[in-house]
Amino acid sequence: MLPHIVYKSSPTKWTSRCAAMQLATARGKTIRMISSSISSRLLSSLSPSVQCVSFDSRRRIPSSISSLSLFMRNIRSNKDCYHPNQNLFRNFSSSLSSSDYPGNGHFDVPESSTLPRPPLTMFTEDEQMVRDMARQWSNEVLRPLVREMDEEEKMRQSVLDGLFECGFMGMEIPEEFGGSSLNFTSACLVVEELSRVDPSVSIIVDIHNTLTNNAVQFWGSAALKQKWLPRLASDTISSFALSEAGSGSDAFAMKTVAELSPDASYYTLDGTKLWISNAKEAGVFLLFANANPSAGYKGITAFMIDAQCPGITIGPPEKKLGLRASSTCPVTLENVKVGKEDVLGEVGMGYKYCINILNEGRIGIAAQQVGIAKGCLDAAMPYMEERKQFGTSIGDFQGMQHQYAQIATEIRAAELLTYDACRRKESGISFIKEASMAKLYASQVAERTASKCIEWLGGVGFTRDMPVEKFYRDCKVGSIYEGTSNIQLQTIAKMVKKEYKN
Repeated sequence: MLPHIVYKSSPTKWTSRCAAMQLATARGKTIRMISSSISSRLLSSLSPSVQCVSFDSRRRIPSSISSLSLFMRNIRSNKDCYHPNQNLFRNFSSSLSSSDYPGNGHFDVPESSTLPRPPLTMFTEDEQMVRDMARQWSNEVLRPLVREMDEEEKMRQSVLDGLFECGFMGMEIPEEFGGSSLNFTSACLVVEELSRVDPSVSIIVDIHNTLTNNAVQFWGSAALKQKWLPRLASDTISSFALSEAGSGSDAFAMKTVAELSPDASYYTLDGTKLWISNAKEAGVFLLFANANPSAGYKGITAFMIDAQCPGITIGPPEKKLGLRASSTCPVTLENVKVGKEDVLGEVGMGYKYCINILNEGRIGIAAQQVGIAKGCLDAAMPYMEERKQFGTSIGDFQGMQHQYAQIATEIRAAELLTYDACRRKESGISFIKEASMAKLYASQVAERTASKCIEWLGGVGFTRDMPVEKFYRDCKVGSIYEGTSNIQLQTIAKMVKKEYKN
């Protein structure tokens, strides 16, 4: 049973409630996660900040991701809450507490376990609750605003505020910095659920979590983490500034330079970045510039730059085919002074950081494309049930059944590729090939699904009365940004060849 939304004063001040605790299933064996005999002790131990209402005293769902993290921690602290084999639901949120990149969390059951291994895409209780919260918020708060934001080509401030209030912008940031200490899979699930309603919103969450937040965590100095992570978790949107007019797929051909001052205390940056997502809303840029052009790509350095820094000019938003509510702008830097302390990681290592960041970010884009495909099906299937021709629902014609069965299978395959890449990333296993496969295939499936759903809907599918035409426009960029489809094919081919060569 899905949670029910209850509003408090404004759409962004929402809470969830549910009549009974969901059950976790492991290969046909059902394990009750919380029993009524211990629920009162658990609930009494929760922080007063956990605002919730309930149909049933046995079940309360926190009102934000940060409260969810606390809620689950309280549950885990009571040994009665889990089956004795707790490895079945290993806590993934610990994976990013390590300083190691890309994380050491994993999802397994020891060989000695009497329980069968769970399916690859069996989500933990944390992840299921995060997904449900994102789905509820998307449907109840975001959906009524989608069409207006698309037509106005502008993101509502209330939506941005809501993303922070729900905890969606600090998914993997440690609690000590105000984040939720959840895992990469949870972040991708949020991206997917938001994409089922509005991909323009999901790209803000995706870039913020999978690119900027994680880069600061993995390579930022202690001072840089203290400066930016609390803000990134609470109120400051980030933007990833890499592309330039002459450096798209050849990203390291950038012309933006960073010159070290004579006293070696600061850098002066000059150059222009293009196609920068979230530029209009951003409070900070993760920006790449060459601090030693004579060294070629080995001079590329990453900087965390305050968007209000003198010399930064945000150009007008591009007039785009899709993702219209998300701003995409040129960013010009003229004599911009940036302190040495704002260098992310080591000077000259930006190219390595960029590669790692984008490999991870591609999984987020795959999740977005899976969400778009599911959103199309969400709109088309009920219509095909209601729409009758020749006295029969069009969804009952065998020709139609074969088509949506094929599409549903492709969506599931894309989903499996995506979350397999998530698990590999969390486990510290090589995931580069899988990330490229997931992004490549999910973007192809999203395009096919959107196109087919428009055909199934007929004339109404070609109008703006149905959301599928917007999904059709929104999904196209999936084969372009964060590495084109041809770049993904190159990466996959290189790694497949290497596997067989070895």
